Amino acid sequence: MNQAGNQSALFDYYGKPSFSQAFPLAMQHVVAAIVGCVTPAIIVSGAAGLNPTDKVFLIQAALVVAGLATLLQLFPIGNKNGLHIGAALPVIMGVSFAYVPSMQAIAGHESGLGVPMILGAQIVGGVVAIIVGFSIKKIRKLFPPLIAGTVVFTIGLSLYPTAVNYMAGGAGKPLASEIGKLGFGSWQNWTTALITLAVVTVLNHFTKGILKLASILIGVIVGYVVALGFGLVDFSGVASAGLFQFPTPMHFGVVFDPSSCIAIGLLFAINSIQAIGDFSATTTGSMDRMPEDKELQGGIVGYGISNIIGAVLGGLPTATYSQNVGIVVTTKVINRIVLGMAAVILLVAGLIPKFSAVLTTIPQCVLGGATITVFASIAMTGIKLVMTEDMNYRNTSIVGLSVALGMGVTQAANSLAAFPDWATTIFGKSPVVVATCVAILLNVILPRDNTAAKKN
Repeated sequence: MNQAGNQSALFDYYGKPSFSQAFPLAMQHVVAAIVGCVTPAIIVSGAAGLNPTDKVFLIQAALVVAGLATLLQLFPIGNKNGLHIGAALPVIMGVSFAYVPSMQAIAGHESGLGVPMILGAQIVGGVVAIIVGFSIKKIRKLFPPLIAGTVVFTIGLSLYPTAVNYMAGGAGKPLASEIGKLGFGSWQNWTTALITLAVVTVLNHFTKGILKLASILIGVIVGYVVALGFGLVDFSGVASAGLFQFPTPMHFGVVFDPSSCIAIGLLFAINSIQAIGDFSATTTGSMDRMPEDKELQGGIVGYGISNIIGAVLGGLPTATYSQNVGIVVTTKVINRIVLGMAAVILLVAGLIPKFSAVLTTIPQCVLGGATITVFASIAMTGIKLVMTEDMNYRNTSIVGLSVALGMGVTQAANSLAAFPDWATTIFGKSPVVVATCVAILLNVILPRDNTAAKKN
């Protein structure tokens, strides 16, 4: 009877399962989340040209902030029956790829203050999320599935060049024709990347259970072994890394650049709305109900506050992790101790610089091969959202023009050369911002037919 009671505790949010039951389930969430947590930090540190020590610190902070943000969602502050900070829903938070295109653009700023500018914009974004949280019902109307889907689709598309550049060895490196196997575009880089991609794809489509859930992690491990054989792994930064260290508040500092704040702030507003989808998927798939208004409000306000704290600690913007939502929905395990244990493991991993330094040795070709599937999934998620609406002439115009202008303006070199620097930073570097603004504007301006009016 006691064993049956412990088993049922896994399916009760407030239940108390045994350690032996909770730990394996917690590790499922860790392996699904950890690569997603550290990869944006590695990408941003590369774009910003950080030294090895700061690169390790950025990865450390990403893991610590992911753990803290998740714990806030699982164990809210305040009255659970009234106003509280945190959703009190079974979700995992982690550094989001949705911000990567804009962060890359800001990180490479000529001032050399790219990371402090990202963190300053993140604080502003956190405030935006808090405002959205307290006025969720009104602001939600600006982001119907058509608009949210267009934005998510653009995010996925804009990340493809990053993945391909990584598969080739990392943009900015000398060409393979100049320095051999370590150069950009070498056959060693491409072979490693394609083997990694093949492993992830096979596991995703031909396996079940933990092999499928951990497909990206296993793909990275296999790719890493191949890269070792090709001599693509550099361990020089691991020896100097410490064994234990707390993230130092304001390590990078904070710079409030207006154009960066607008670009990142817009994304926070969009991700706040997008989080509703993850919260809803979690509750409908595992608890057979829609989330309550107080849960949505608490979750989004908690998302904003945790990002403000995260910026102070040097962590990059976080969001709900859809891959972990998938685990919750599949297993129906909603117990907060299980997910809280996963959050603690991520947090502890972030307090060990040696572990973070090892993660920095993962070659870019391996990361590219593993993450291109993630970026493809993001784009297809956007398509699915868009397709929930009627694809009449009005709606296809909104999606088509938004994506065309967003991708077109940013891919055409110097297309905004005559504009002020702030305009270039906001609109000329990240297609997501342009696509978002155009989609919202067209959705307000273009006339609706009766069918569209009813759906929107």
